Amino acid sequence: MFFLDENEKNYVEPDIRVICDSGKLDDKGCWGAPDWIIEVVSPGSRTMDYNKKLFKYRMAGVREYWIADPAKRRILAYDFDNDDMGEFSFADVIPVGIFHDLYINMAELKM
Repeated sequence: MFFLDENEKNYVEPDIRVICDSGKLDDKGCWGAPDWIIEVVSPGSRTMDYNKKLFKYRMAGVREYWIADPAKRRILAYDFDNDDMGEFSFADVIPVGIFHDLYINMAELKM
């Protein structure tokens, strides 16, 4: 769980999250924004992932947000730190904005 603010009722559960500051973690979850979130789109989560979560994560201080869409075989990578967005296919090698030496080779992943 990731609490958007001090209110324990206002939380989201990203599919994948990277939290670099272990001080944000306790037995209830993450207090404050993860550094990097990846959501995998399903038919029922499309509006939430592309619109509501995009806005909420940016406002909460998430540094990077990827939307992986299996139906479209694409990834939208939002680098909020640098106010940048890239669109990639499932065959691309994608740079991770918050880690300058990290690249994800999508073709090597089993999807």
